[in-house]
Amino acid sequence: MKKNCLVAGAGGFIGSHLVKHLKQEGFWVRGVDLKYPEFSSSAADEFVIGDLRDPIVCRKVVSSDLNEIYQLAADMGGAGFVFTGENDADIMHNSALINLNMLEACLKNNVKKIFYSSSACMYPEYNQRDTDNPNCSEQSAYPANPDSEYGWEKLFSERLYLAFSRNYKIDVRIARFHNIFGPEGTWCGGREKAPAAICRKVAEAKNGDIIQIWGDGLQTRSFLYIDECIEGIRRLMESGFPGPVNIGSEEMIAINKLAEMVIGISGKRLKIENIPGPQGVRGRNSDNKLIFEKLGWKPKEPLSLGMKKTYKWVEEQVGKTTAR
Repeated sequence: MKKNCLVAGAGGFIGSHLVKHLKQEGFWVRGVDLKYPEFSSSAADEFVIGDLRDPIVCRKVVSSDLNEIYQLAADMGGAGFVFTGENDADIMHNSALINLNMLEACLKNNVKKIFYSSSACMYPEYNQRDTDNPNCSEQSAYPANPDSEYGWEKLFSERLYLAFSRNYKIDVRIARFHNIFGPEGTWCGGREKAPAAICRKVAEAKNGDIIQIWGDGLQTRSFLYIDECIEGIRRLMESGFPGPVNIGSEEMIAINKLAEMVIGISGKRLKIENIPGPQGVRGRNSDNKLIFEKLGWKPKEPLSLGMKKTYKWVEEQVGKTTAR
């Protein structure tokens, strides 16, 4: 039987890729967002432009004929958006309101299965001070101490979904994403994440130029290519495991090394200058023991392969902008 699903946040990077994948699987898909996808046409059967902070919009798009909901809608961005402190109130208010509205709409329309996209930003800052040995295992989440209000909201919403699961028998799945990247993601404007930002800087530079990297460049992260993220979402949704579980790569890299990788991909001769700027925790890396135990799967694509595909796409966008 053909399944009907809703992707909330379908105009965003991960949401738009998820819609394409679900369509390929044979789902009927309704998408909802404040905007259409910026860099592609939506593959959704039906796309609703709407603000999920409004409970009326939520009740409109969450209909009783839906088998599944994928809730990816959130107020988010990269370090330049999340870690300055200037957007904290909006981040917490907007994202929490969306999740409260979505769960209420599920209850009213008897939709029993929902995926929620949490974030590795909810892990405690005190476990992420060592660039070489961060601890991001799922059980390390408490005592809680995220390094941003974005992380605190994600932690609250995880508990919200689990509470609704216990009290109202909604079948939830929760994944903690670790820095998802790839083509068709935000690459300029202040909300872009490190892989896209570095690709843009390198693509815009000429031989002999200097590109600037926030912090000392020794801070470490892992980055997961979009296709593997989508596979992880679907495997989790089809499993009997509610989570929370990490969906991320275990290939950790220092940010300066990531910049050097992109410079190498470009074939240019560039220098790196480290400057003060928001950078988040000192080290973060996905711990994939639990996802392998529960799903028999974990991401395996090398970072360099995803970065080659991403750099090529960002370079094309920079070229289009320059040509205008």
